[in-house]
Amino acid sequence: MTTAVLRKELHDMIDTMPDRFIRAMVPLAACITEEYWKPAVEAASPEEIAMAEERLKDYEASPESWVPIDDI
Repeated sequence: MTTAVLRKELHDMIDTMPDRFIRAMVPLAACITEEYWKPAVEAASPEEIAMAEERLKDYEASPESWVPIDDI
């Protein structure tokens, strides 16, 4: 079964579930989604910062040589 089908089935279950079960499911849903919403972004290392600064200098020196992300 595809994720989209499972998602629809889950939505259908929730839509027809008695209120007392909805209240019981909220802590479980919160627990499950907690890990999903934690950002996996770490601070840049000194090397990464230096690379970004170099690219910024390249862009400032010759912006016409860069391709807009929408064109990629």
